[in-house]
Amino acid sequence: LALLFIVIYFFRSPVRIVQPDENIVLSPADGKVVAVEKVFLDEFINEERIQVSIFMSPFNVHVNWIPLSGTIKYFMYHCGNYLVAWHPKSSCDNERTSTVIESKNGKTLMIRQIAGALARRIVTYTKIQESVIQGQELGFIKFGSRVDVFFPINSKINVSINQKVKGNITILGKLSS
Repeated sequence: LALLFIVIYFFRSPVRIVQPDENIVLSPADGKVVAVEKVFLDEFINEERIQVSIFMSPFNVHVNWIPLSGTIKYFMYHCGNYLVAWHPKSSCDNERTSTVIESKNGKTLMIRQIAGALARRIVTYTKIQESVIQGQELGFIKFGSRVDVFFPINSKINVSINQKVKGNITILGKLSS
């Protein structure tokens, strides 16, 4: 009975109502911000970006949500290692998926779902050229993991390292006009 409770608790999917706003980027996951830094994104976008990384412990909700309305322009699954999700190299060395959303005003945002040491399965529900709405489910990562969001360099970031965030609730940042 205890095992059943643990499984139900882990796979919970809370309903969080969102009023889509094309100027803000919502957190795609529950967890703790472990990085906010400028990086060169060498996949698909090929330019400098601001990376915000969210670590999801086994106690967080593991559903991931669409942080910005738009159209899926790119999706790629990458095989990889299973470093602990808070490790800086997990973003590029671990098993992961990369999804790029282009908003109606032409802004692009990449979201990476990254498997951790326990997480060995990433599920992504979207397809290339699909229209998505801020707040809909993006996918699921099982048993502790990380999500990275790559903002355009001129975006205003609203979170800081060690801040706790809630998917579909916390505003990670605002896109420039």
